[in-house]
Amino acid sequence: MPQQFIHDPQAQLDYTINWADWLGSDTISTSTWTVESGLTEGTKTSTSTTATIWLSGGTAGQTYSVTNRIVTAGGRTDERTITLKVRNR
Repeated sequence: MPQQFIHDPQAQLDYTINWADWLGSDTISTSTWTVESGLTEGTKTSTSTTATIWLSGGTAGQTYSVTNRIVTAGGRTDERTITLKVRNR
């Protein structure tokens, strides 16, 4: 099940996926994000074990999916999805 977060439409927040347990001794080589229409993408960064994206916007009452796809130095590929439930706080 995807990680779920409550996101205010006026907020600009960072969301991080920690890949460390899955990676073992491998490391992230590339990280790409797919963001559902309606959210605004900000800065995207990654380390050897984490991938982070800043997001803002969205419409109150809507739910959005955001997917991170990584390729590792060892040649493995995987993806994880987070869900943002946009609510006024």
